[in-house]
Amino acid sequence: MSGTVKSATILQMESVRRNVNLSERKFDVEVLPADLLRVYRSLESRFGEEYALLFVFNMQTAMELHRAWHMTLLTSKIMQRVKDTFGLRMTWNLGVVKLKIRVEDGGFELHRRVPYDYDSEYQDLFMRIAYALCEGHLTVHEALLFQQETKQGLHTAPSGRFLRGFPGRLMLYPALSSTCAVIFFGGDWGDAGVAAICGIATGLIEYALTTIGGEATVLVDLAVGMITGVIGGLFYRFDGGRYCLSSIFLGTLYWYFYGTAFVIGLLEIIAGELETGVTRFMAVSIKTFVLCIMASFGLLITLEKPADVWIEQNQENGQCVDNIDLETKWWRILLYLACSAAALGQYRFRVVEYWRGLIVQLVAYEVQYQVATHFVKRSKSEFDNLDTMISNIMGAACAVVSACILSYLVDAVNKRYYGQLLQRGKHRDETISRCDDFLYNFVATKIKFFYVLGLGRGAEREKLRLEKKLWVHTKELNDPNNPRQEIILDTNEENLLLDTIVNAESMNIWAMLMPAVYQLVPGSMIAKLWFDFIFPQAEGAVSEVFSNLMVISLSLALGLIVGFAVVQTFVAIYSSIAFWESEETKDDRKKNNDLRAGMYTATTDANDDPTVNDKGEALVERDAEEVR
Repeated sequence: MSGTVKSATILQMESVRRNVNLSERKFDVEVLPADLLRVYRSLESRFGEEYALLFVFNMQTAMELHRAWHMTLLTSKIMQRVKDTFGLRMTWNLGVVKLKIRVEDGGFELHRRVPYDYDSEYQDLFMRIAYALCEGHLTVHEALLFQQETKQGLHTAPSGRFLRGFPGRLMLYPALSSTCAVIFFGGDWGDAGVAAICGIATGLIEYALTTIGGEATVLVDLAVGMITGVIGGLFYRFDGGRYCLSSIFLGTLYWYFYGTAFVIGLLEIIAGELETGVTRFMAVSIKTFVLCIMASFGLLITLEKPADVWIEQNQENGQCVDNIDLETKWWRILLYLACSAAALGQYRFRVVEYWRGLIVQLVAYEVQYQVATHFVKRSKSEFDNLDTMISNIMGAACAVVSACILSYLVDAVNKRYYGQLLQRGKHRDETISRCDDFLYNFVATKIKFFYVLGLGRGAEREKLRLEKKLWVHTKELNDPNNPRQEIILDTNEENLLLDTIVNAESMNIWAMLMPAVYQLVPGSMIAKLWFDFIFPQAEGAVSEVFSNLMVISLSLALGLIVGFAVVQTFVAIYSSIAFWESEETKDDRKKNNDLRAGMYTATTDANDDPTVNDKGEALVERDAEEVR
């Protein structure tokens, strides 16, 4: 093979895998699309099977991360790491919905249209698979097969599979729309009820159109916008006009507002990725306009003078003003957590890990809310957009910091837990560390608890049984008086071992942070801007909404940058004084921080010479026998 690598190989790792006789796994390239298969055949004939498979892996990583994540800067960072590790001659251009992948100095160029949908679990898993491959914990065949199994849902808990697609996903629509109508858009409980009905209707419409597939999916935004307007208008018309239409509309359509992509677009512009950032900015704005115009059309069908009703409701002392004073309600935080749980379901967050997402979401919301409330209590002459910006910067920055702290704590616990499962170092029974015993038993108890509730994966429970077998066999292997020469596992146990290896990698911070950002972003502000264009209220109102939109979105983007800057600064200072830590630990921390930095730093133009890295340092030539 002509590729190069600079990471440790499987045979060099202090892990049970060194002693396990795994059956040889082969990825079936015949399942690849025709154009990708042609490129694979050409690369295989010129550079060997492994090089060709590594190209396939990196391309599929780009596609799946783009679909589940839609953060081109971070996706590019991960692709660059795979490229540098294995010396691949490939470049790429990650657009908003179109990917261009080039290989061997442009000898081949493959295009893919990849519509995106939020998927926190896939963000995490596909990044871990890439890390495991780069670190030499998986062969390329195993990595490709794990990707394939992930897409098939084999590594997702039953609870996650239920919420991942229809019809189970239908229960999330009314939950999110009703809670958003109250917590974000000033509605009362009556508005929440109507929003829930609209949520069910929009979910059913999306289910039907996506089931039909093809060009029918283009009609999703048009249909859900119109049905929301029709249902909201009918309730207003035949139930005494006591409903706030804006809270119902914004609460229901919140599911379809890609406000997160709006902020990411601004981050890309700041990072210098102008083409992608501006395109994303315009795409999100137009998508939101389509939803708003169709909701207004639905309102026109049901009401004689929809503009008059809308304007009257949003004026001072109107139906949409001061319905519930949330600041005085004890249940405000509980309602927000309910809304956040629905958002986690929309993001396909692992159910057993909801507590992680809720912590970050609550920190972000409460900091933003309290800072904003503090400034609102000041006299009106002192209130300005700078105060709004400060509250959003603080909320976003605290979300980043809390996510990083939480991920560090979780990784610290998981390192000990998975270290025991994979027999890395001494077994807990061979040390006097009560802390390791406690942490292992704590995680094991949590796994059993969620399994009993039907929320966890059966594979996680089976790993606990596999650990006992591996420990016994490892002891026998290390005993010179014992005839055992290797550890042999059956097929199911091999699958469990590979699953453990992947999940032992560090967690994806953005998989936990993105839902919190989603709750902070101004998707509704874009909608308010368009509704003010459709139903103009007063001179200057549109410009005021637009200025608020820019202040909120830019402050959130700056808050993310500030948050990561604070974390990186702290880590750099800590690493410089942590003399008690090994260089390996510091290197791992640096690699993780470099990937986080890609959130707001454009990838440098990398050379395409597989014999040196981007710093001009020579890479070590890799022997084909180092990885089975």
